[in-house]
Amino acid sequence: MDNQVIYYIMGGAGGAFVLIILIYYILSKKMQTSEYKRIQKLQQGTKEKSFSAEVLFQKLYLTYIKIPFIKRYALKIRRRLEIINIDDEYNTRKGTSKILTKALAIILPIMLITIILTASNYLLMFILLIFELFMIDTFIDGSVDKIDNKILTQQIDFFSEIRHAYHEYNMVEEAIYQVSQDDEKDISRQGEKIYEILISDDPEMELEKYYDIAPNSFLKEFAGISYLTKEFGDRKVDGASLYLKNVNNITQEMQLEILKRDKLNYVFQSLSVISIAPVLLLEPLKNWAIDNFSFTANWYLGKPGMIVQIIILILTFISYILVRKLKDNGSTAMNTKNTENPWQEKLYRKKPIKKFVDLFIPKEGTKEYRKVKQLLKDSASSLKMPWLYINRIVLFVVVFFASIIIFMQLHLVAIDYIYTEPTTDYDIIRWAF
Repeated sequence: MDNQVIYYIMGGAGGAFVLIILIYYILSKKMQTSEYKRIQKLQQGTKEKSFSAEVLFQKLYLTYIKIPFIKRYALKIRRRLEIINIDDEYNTRKGTSKILTKALAIILPIMLITIILTASNYLLMFILLIFELFMIDTFIDGSVDKIDNKILTQQIDFFSEIRHAYHEYNMVEEAIYQVSQDDEKDISRQGEKIYEILISDDPEMELEKYYDIAPNSFLKEFAGISYLTKEFGDRKVDGASLYLKNVNNITQEMQLEILKRDKLNYVFQSLSVISIAPVLLLEPLKNWAIDNFSFTANWYLGKPGMIVQIIILILTFISYILVRKLKDNGSTAMNTKNTENPWQEKLYRKKPIKKFVDLFIPKEGTKEYRKVKQLLKDSASSLKMPWLYINRIVLFVVVFFASIIIFMQLHLVAIDYIYTEPTTDYDIIRWAF
């Protein structure tokens, strides 16, 4: 009986082996057909044979926009890169993912070490984590500014080649088209966009649209004079082409802008970090003073010390914002906010909130309404009247509740210190050996 079972097993295994060989033979025959070979030929060069950083960054981008806190930074970077990479979704996602990955690779280990080392001191942990958030914001803006400055530098060579091409073809659109064929340069995409505007059915309308998305004012000027020259023709001024003179003037302005940015980067180098440095010294200085001068504990552990520390935090934050504003070159940053449907508009659409906000907005036609409207125009603000008052109301609510929390905490600190206040039997100066 046992021998029969063994024979059955051997027979089944042999039959399965023969069947596998038969299936393999049939499949190999089908794979040799011309249709399959054609598909294989089409796939050549489209598949990655090994690890691909390009694909990795695309997948990381899709992951980043799903994470709530990181999504904010991803969209912020994306809005700035969209201006630089016109109609290039692939490069926009790749650049966003690359910058954000570098920032996270630097900041996450630092934050983890900070949490581990300051686990027993929540105040110091909070200060350091806030400092690190400022650092990642500075790093991200600096990375995008480098790309923006790179495009501005490329524009110098781009306009120089435009002048030579215009001498050769004597046609604005043809000169721009020929110079824009270099796909390796980021500025080529801008040149292609300007060429598409010039040959479109309604170039004036397309030009107005381009003014809203151009990375800098120099490309706007170049697109404008190119359109005028194509529509109305070029003319000679003192024996020279007016179009080429205007291009030369724009080039000189760009060179001055590059020098200005280089000077700003030199003057404000690391100043954003230095402006936040005072908050890092609060806790170490406090511990040193208490350890060496015991009487300072009365001040640091009471209301006055807490108030001064809060004031230093607020002043440091204001200083950081002012330094960032001064350093900002004002190129692509001005176009990064969502002006079509911001959070203020979403709030204002809700009927209860709309009715409440309308109580504070001055009536249309009144002196106060005209005054606020004029101030918004003078400041070139994109805010609408309801958005402005929503900002004011939200700021009032935040400051109100923050003040209540701070006063309650100060009161608790004062009560706790009264219960735990040390006796007066201590040395005025205690030397640490």
